[in-house]
Amino acid sequence: MPVAEICSRGVVIANPDNSLRTVAELMRVHHVGSVVVTRDDAGLCRPLGIITDRDIVLALVAKDVSPDAVSAGDVMSEPLETIDENDEVWTALERMRSRGVRRLPVLGARGELVGIVSADDLLELVAEELSSLARIIGREQRQEVSRRSN
Repeated sequence: MPVAEICSRGVVIANPDNSLRTVAELMRVHHVGSVVVTRDDAGLCRPLGIITDRDIVLALVAKDVSPDAVSAGDVMSEPLETIDENDEVWTALERMRSRGVRRLPVLGARGELVGIVSADDLLELVAEELSSLARIIGREQRQEVSRRSN
């Protein structure tokens, strides 16, 4: 299954010049734990980096820095790990595991941001598949009991 089928399309974005206060407010308003830092490139939204709620805590709270004194570009994680929208979900899982990240911005054919896939998205997919597998086992057992009782 391609990543495009499970990624979230409503990505919250910020400009590299936005303050971390602005980024934190975006996270609060949109109920997300990360914001993708982007730039406009001839009408295409190109991802540059990502900021997580943990990044904000480590950059500001742990160092007692004002959220207006630091920009998104100063704190964003880079180089940014991304994945192509046509790559398989198992590729995303392996990339997250090998790179130690929980989120991957998803890129379209022209390198533009089209979504984001998270470890939570993959966990939900795997849980659904395991549930389907468990239902197969249960159904098989019921059919066997039914055949033996006839």
